[in-house]
Amino acid sequence: MKIALIGYGKMGKTIERLALERGHEISAVFDSNNPFSHASRGCADVAIEFSRPDAVMNNIQLALENDMPLVVGTTSWQQHLQEVREKVDLYQGSLLYASNFSLGVAIYQALVKHMAQLLNQHPTYKLSLEEIHHTEKLDAPSGTAISIAETVIEHYSSLKAWELSENSNPEILPITALRIPGVPGTHTLKADSHIDSLHLSHVAHNRDGFALGAILSAEFLWNKRGIFTLQDVLKLT
Repeated sequence: MKIALIGYGKMGKTIERLALERGHEISAVFDSNNPFSHASRGCADVAIEFSRPDAVMNNIQLALENDMPLVVGTTSWQQHLQEVREKVDLYQGSLLYASNFSLGVAIYQALVKHMAQLLNQHPTYKLSLEEIHHTEKLDAPSGTAISIAETVIEHYSSLKAWELSENSNPEILPITALRIPGVPGTHTLKADSHIDSLHLSHVAHNRDGFALGAILSAEFLWNKRGIFTLQDVLKLT
């Protein structure tokens, strides 16, 4: 399969290495020196996009206009999800997105849901969420943290919203975002009471898990039409 990379930072280079190991070809690389454009039409079977929050919507638009299936790993654009769904339908395009492409995170999300459901029966616990990433990460909280928070709020009835703060409001799930050099990604859901504490964590040791998930998603998306998520790839829905 011919894969185009949109964004060639540390994640793009990791995807390149693992894609070549799986027998794929990197047919094009787009970055600030060689921007993705209409001239890129037909250069690949699938494109994998890990760029910047301020560039992702333009990249999605270009991919749809040029009939290029696109795997989107950039976060902080999901407020435009309905608009993107309508564009995918309009162009009869192919797009797959996730806030995090790690298999471990997908399993972690299922555990978060179960933990929230159990804790909902014991509302004496105060819930909070902490995420830690490398200093190059531009968005805070992370897209993964937002997805985790939304799962918790859906299944823990006393919580109504999340907030990036140390908020003491019992209806707010507080999120703490830390930026530490060299940390690929750590997410911890905390449940604390005066009796005990329960902490559920996912700790990434490197970028390989995220990159492999993106490549598996590209393999899944090839020759498909519509909008999909990692849950479809891993058959967790």
